[in-house]
Amino acid sequence: MHQLTHEDIRAAADRIAGRTRPVALARVDPGAMGTDSAGRPADRTGEPGELWLALEFMQHTGSFKARGAQNFIQAHRDAGSLPEAGVTIASGGNAGLACAWAAQQQGVRATVFLPETAPAVKVAWLRGYGADVRLVGAEYAEALAACEEFVAATGALASHAYDHPLIAAGAGTLMEEIHQRIPGLDTVVVAVGGGGLFAGVATAAQHHGVRTVAVEPENCRALNAAIEAGRPVDVPVDSVAADSLGARRVTAMAVAAAQKGGVHSVLVPDSGIVRARQELWDRRRIVVEHGAATAWAALSGQDRDVPDRDLPAGDAVASRGYRPAGGEKVCVVLCGANTDITTLVRLES
Repeated sequence: MHQLTHEDIRAAADRIAGRTRPVALARVDPGAMGTDSAGRPADRTGEPGELWLALEFMQHTGSFKARGAQNFIQAHRDAGSLPEAGVTIASGGNAGLACAWAAQQQGVRATVFLPETAPAVKVAWLRGYGADVRLVGAEYAEALAACEEFVAATGALASHAYDHPLIAAGAGTLMEEIHQRIPGLDTVVVAVGGGGLFAGVATAAQHHGVRTVAVEPENCRALNAAIEAGRPVDVPVDSVAADSLGARRVTAMAVAAAQKGGVHSVLVPDSGIVRARQELWDRRRIVVEHGAATAWAALSGQDRDVPDRDLPAGDAVASRGYRPAGGEKVCVVLCGANTDITTLVRLES
């Protein structure tokens, strides 16, 4: 396993400079962290802190994945290891879109494999980025097998949605930008799926002395379970956010990053994710996918069980939310917005 380092992230930042959009940051109005079930201020002392949103859903292709895809392709180009057959991936989600976009930007062939059941809109998006879309089988596993056969037959470079050090390092450039733009940041809050974004963000955050709050749906807890077990383990996947956070197993890089310290694991229920996503739209006119809303749910939930802040870093005991301490400066990453906007309706009061 490659041990992700801050040097990897700095190298990635140099590679993708000018190729991706700098993260947009917005400070949230004071008091927006809400109150707990007893009506008390959400921070623990009432002392005002700062709350920021990293609007990474404004990135190319609508998610942070563009960073890793650009770093992956550029690093291979620099090393002279980019084959004539180009790059390939099995993904109809944000990773597939990012791979196709980055390949188009660099004049590289991209072949994307999807099951025949893939929504027509996703196929259209991918073809709009110039990808050769191959529809194979009824399930993702069949599309993945076809992608692997394509690699063996053509020598194409296989990309991955999250389990690659170049992909994770590219994602980590987000934290570098946040740190540069928010002096004195104490905590970054990020959703976790397979662990690529988390590994990159946590590695950069640790270098800068920033705490990472890793947020997962209660029934998609691959990182939390891995911290508890001390290694990656398979977990059930059943969540409204499973389309982007539904990895059965987190990467070894993510576990290594969690074990270095400065990481707090948080689990949130699906009801909280749905409520957080709706709240972002109702109060701020921000449209995000459920995976991005998962990070916001850690702060906006009303029925939180706040853990002792002296728990060992990386402790597997997870709360149902994160309540900042007095004066704490927090940034929540909203990582993607590729979602069906028709599912956003005002909730009944």
